[in-house]
Amino acid sequence: MAQNDFTSNILESISDGVFTVDDDWKITSFNRAAERITGVSRAEAIGKNCFEVFKSNMCESSCPLRRTLETGKPLVDRKGFCITGTGKRKPISVSTALLVDSSGAQIGGAETFRDLSELEELKKELETRGPVSVMHSRSPAMEGILATLPVAADSTASILLLGETGTGKEVFAREIHRLSPRKKGPFLAVNCAAIPENLLESELFGYKKGAFTGADRDKPGRIALAEGGTLFLDEIGEMPAALQVKLLRVLQEHEYEPLGSVKPVQADFRLVSATNADLGELCAAGKFRKDLLYRLNVITLRLPPLRERTEDIPDLASAFLRTFAVRMNRTIDGFSPEVYSRFFAYGWPGNIRELENVVERMVVLADESIIGKHLLPEELRSPALAAKDAIGSDRSATVASVREQAEKECIEQALCEHSWKRGETAAALGMDKATLWRKIKKYGIMPRTPDSAP
Repeated sequence: MAQNDFTSNILESISDGVFTVDDDWKITSFNRAAERITGVSRAEAIGKNCFEVFKSNMCESSCPLRRTLETGKPLVDRKGFCITGTGKRKPISVSTALLVDSSGAQIGGAETFRDLSELEELKKELETRGPVSVMHSRSPAMEGILATLPVAADSTASILLLGETGTGKEVFAREIHRLSPRKKGPFLAVNCAAIPENLLESELFGYKKGAFTGADRDKPGRIALAEGGTLFLDEIGEMPAALQVKLLRVLQEHEYEPLGSVKPVQADFRLVSATNADLGELCAAGKFRKDLLYRLNVITLRLPPLRERTEDIPDLASAFLRTFAVRMNRTIDGFSPEVYSRFFAYGWPGNIRELENVVERMVVLADESIIGKHLLPEELRSPALAAKDAIGSDRSATVASVREQAEKECIEQALCEHSWKRGETAAALGMDKATLWRKIKKYGIMPRTPDSAP
């Protein structure tokens, strides 16, 4: 095979757009992916100036290819956008390199560009999405909770979530709402410890015009705003005694009176409350009403701390990594085994929230595609954890196999859903066909026949 044919075949096999130019800025090659991304055919592109075909915001003032041709240095992953043949604006990432002949003389340049449209959509989704879901677990400590959750959500009973700070109580409350018959109604969250005592009553119950100085209009409270939906009261143990009485009446009579009103208002909401305190001890100390506790804990779910569900650390850490990498436009493939070793050895007093913060910090500071343990915060690099690394390394050694098994199952499922058509499956999984084929061979995935289907 001739060298030109060999090079052409390589260019045609990759999913990134590639074009080359000569010293006069005329396009000399234009691969299939470049046609797809720009909406311009190869026949139209060849021989034209690159800026006539690849209409980018970088062309006039900061052309990466021009800089490479002037300095001789390649540029990598420059962000911008191009205007397609149909006039659509498309976000892209550009890399450039020199073209030289066999004697080393410069004969032109090459530009590779990647379509970031799907990445931008994912970024927007992540920016509006709540915390990473903790509803999928490999831990035995979570089995009972996850099994009970759908039944509890489908009921009308009040639910009390117990657990340390950072265990994901609000995430569970939102999942309860999502699984409940009230899922089409609103979800309102109130942190009883974050609102001053003198404001909490009006925040919950609302007020009528003239109820106090400055009340120049009626204002609905969170109870009214949660009508037909779910009200989540976090840190319920911090609720003042006077408000406990009012909340008890709402739960018993399904009505309340806004501040400044003498007319009861009907209440229709589902209450989910949460605390990291021992409400039994608060009742014994006279700081929490027993009758209210009985109303709150019709169904009680106790969320285990992260140290009791360490099997979930790899999945949670990877999910946080993907989220922050997308938000920050970083290309990061994962953590080193030493990082997982420290993750397993650490006690996580701040639970899932602390893990999220640690991963975010490491993504911000990352200088390589694999995050090493030198980026761990001080508390995870302490000598006290070093002795536990051997135990942690045993667990981290299983992370890769667990993740590979999950990837294999995901690919098999996608292949089945698309009748084992590799092109459609690759598109659905967001990878090119060559990558999918390598993974099929790696995992030894065989097409299922009707008799072999589970």
